[in-house]
Amino acid sequence: MNIIKGGVTAAKGYKATGAAIGIKKNGKKDLALIYSEVPANAAGAFTTNVVKAAPVVWDEKVISLKNKIMGIVANSGNANACTGALGDEHAKMTAAAYAGCIGARADQILVASTGVIGVPLPIEKIMAGIKATASKLGFTMEDGVLAAESIMTTDLVRKEVAVEIEINGKIVTIGGMAKGSGMIHPNMATLLAFVTTDVAISQELLEKAIKEIVVDSYNMISVDRDTSTNDTAVVLANGLAGNNEITTENTDYILFKEALNYVNTELAKSMARDGEGASKFITMNVMGAKSKMDARTIAKSVITSNLTKAAMFGEDANWGRVLCAMGYAGVNFDITGVKITFSSKAGEIILMEKGTPIAFDETIASKILAQTDITITANMKDGNYEATAWGCDLTYDYVKINGDYRS
Repeated sequence: MNIIKGGVTAAKGYKATGAAIGIKKNGKKDLALIYSEVPANAAGAFTTNVVKAAPVVWDEKVISLKNKIMGIVANSGNANACTGALGDEHAKMTAAAYAGCIGARADQILVASTGVIGVPLPIEKIMAGIKATASKLGFTMEDGVLAAESIMTTDLVRKEVAVEIEINGKIVTIGGMAKGSGMIHPNMATLLAFVTTDVAISQELLEKAIKEIVVDSYNMISVDRDTSTNDTAVVLANGLAGNNEITTENTDYILFKEALNYVNTELAKSMARDGEGASKFITMNVMGAKSKMDARTIAKSVITSNLTKAAMFGEDANWGRVLCAMGYAGVNFDITGVKITFSSKAGEIILMEKGTPIAFDETIASKILAQTDITITANMKDGNYEATAWGCDLTYDYVKINGDYRS
């Protein structure tokens, strides 16, 4: 696998762009468009929140029909969530407007929204904005950057990843962009993630791949324990790489899935790293669990613990908060087999071994926790399974950002 620069325009046959059309009060970019030159297979994963935004309802319906997809239109600044029948109509109108610009049907368009909940879309601005922006669609990396910037809300940085692999002597490219900074929690976080690839693969296997990948990527990040109404992760595959179509779970499928997993995992990690107000990026490794589910559950319990997150912000080696979060995760384990370590580029320190506290040097611990990237590892003796979750610390700025989010 070759990691390259780029995002949603990296693969063959994809155009994109983004623009400010007046949805956001601050005048920043707020409309992103993606276009596939040929109809593409599509698969997606969506919020597990019972309250689903209108775009999610539309996309789930379109994908369930197994339609070939030609475009994605996404806006930021307004979530089009909890807006009733009017919101559903606006989602449909948005799809129809973009379809008209690229010669597609409305049910070949996916829509996505992110921003404030409970406010109707400024549909006139969106309809006019789509028409004006669609004429600017382009294949360049810069066009992809415009799209990535246009889906940002409280994000501080845009999020893009792209890779190349070789299948049947053909170069296959996978590129993606995402947004996410707050309202991030396992079981899909408040995120929009759009991945494009030129691989030839059946819709069934594409769907199988993304459903499985989501479990260990987007479902393993947390910023604030809030699961959004709008979470959407979509992958398009248009087949323009020219490889023999992947129709069975053969070595080609395994290679593609590994690359697709890398792209989505990196996008997921970038959201945790860019958590609202965050000053630390935290990796939580669990090793030696009885099952994969146990490992995931324990890792997520620690990464979502507000007390652990606060300790990381305060650079306090309070391992008791980690052990406590492990203990209330709902998983039975042998505490006498637990080893806990904190590490960073400044070194590693053991805080507990065989369930017994280890005397440690507070000065060394402080140096380790003073780094931006911190890893917590819990080694257990209950089995052979492991999992990793990603998150961030809890800072004063998180409260500031969310205290006046609507403004």
